[in-house]
Amino acid sequence: MRLPPAILANTEEVLREVLRFTAPADTTLSRYFKDHPRLGGRERGAVAEAVYAVLRNKTFFTDFAGSNASMRRLALLGLAEAVGAEAIAGISDEEREFLGRIKDIDRTLLPAQKRSNMPEWLYEKLVKQFGQEEADILADSLNKPAPLDLRVNALKADRDDVIAQLAQAPIAAEPTPYSPLGLRVLKKPALQNLPLFKEGAIEVQDEGSQVLSQILGARRGEMVVDFCAGAGGKTLALGAAMRNTGRLYAFDVSEKRLAKLKPRLARSGLSNVHPVQIAHEKDAKIKRLAGKIDRVLVDAPCSGMGTLRRNPDVKWRQPPEAIAEMHEKQVAILDGAARLLKGGGRLVYATCSLLEEENDAVVQEFLASHADFELVPMHKVLAEQKIDLEMGDYLKLLPHKHQTDGFFAAVLERKKMAKPAKVETPEEE
Repeated sequence: MRLPPAILANTEEVLREVLRFTAPADTTLSRYFKDHPRLGGRERGAVAEAVYAVLRNKTFFTDFAGSNASMRRLALLGLAEAVGAEAIAGISDEEREFLGRIKDIDRTLLPAQKRSNMPEWLYEKLVKQFGQEEADILADSLNKPAPLDLRVNALKADRDDVIAQLAQAPIAAEPTPYSPLGLRVLKKPALQNLPLFKEGAIEVQDEGSQVLSQILGARRGEMVVDFCAGAGGKTLALGAAMRNTGRLYAFDVSEKRLAKLKPRLARSGLSNVHPVQIAHEKDAKIKRLAGKIDRVLVDAPCSGMGTLRRNPDVKWRQPPEAIAEMHEKQVAILDGAARLLKGGGRLVYATCSLLEEENDAVVQEFLASHADFELVPMHKVLAEQKIDLEMGDYLKLLPHKHQTDGFFAAVLERKKMAKPAKVETPEEE
């Protein structure tokens, strides 16, 4: 079934804006669709998928489109990749011949860096970190669309019951291997109008993100902080793990992000969550809770290089020097969050980055300057939480190995203060 001829023009128009990289691609697309309300669901889907196809294949498309790598040609290539050349109406014989020629190219014969569709600096970092062979497999997996994962809200539903209810929709879903509450949906259906979604029984959340919430080990009645809560996906998972007891603070510097948490919170049925906007990691609101918190999750702001399956524009929007800036920011945030913990309390430092500068290096720098903290080996934490994953000291989830986004996590524990020795007083004669 062919798309309306105007879809090519729509794709070309929004792609021109997206490739300026002045804003995240999903933000630009949302604004464009809001400004063009006459586009139907199928048309919006085709335009969005075409844009993401260009972002995933930008190096290849630009190189092989030749000197005439116009926005129209890029839009054509994106649509052909997303919906197939036969679905594109209103194009010339020459353009069809061009699409056929590109389709026939054996991409496995391209130089590795070209095949990776990554900026040279990023590809070189991955090769240095993972080795050539694994870096190439990883790059290939990052250039494929991510699956749709759901988290079942244990306060409202059972995973098997949700699978059965989704099947009636009909939506096929299967249990995820690591998260006991995760489901992987086999296609990408619209969920917003499903009763399960409206009632808060399910939330969209990558399985890797669900595992981060699990390894914090939040329990009933505890004082817990989600330090960089954002729109609250992990906050909701933590609140449910606490069985809606205790007190869970959702900190974030962005009022807009916290505002997105409110409708999700209302659906979830949680009443133990307290959203708090903070100015920075040394805010007085944080100082008031210093030494009182049982567990802290720090899902730190990062380059997002582990999320390229969902956000392929990220690799083109960030310069290499941004990674060093991120490292400094992450160290400061971790230092601020650590002050919240009581003795024996645990902190999970996490990112959705693949890069060591934002991960291992941040944790090692923190431990070198905080003698009152120690690293809890990840294999020990995973065993405690009964998560069937083989890891060393850190959690390192990778799309080509675990079918999740790329995630890193470390568990840090504040040492309990030794009690002062009892002073014996000599008995009076």
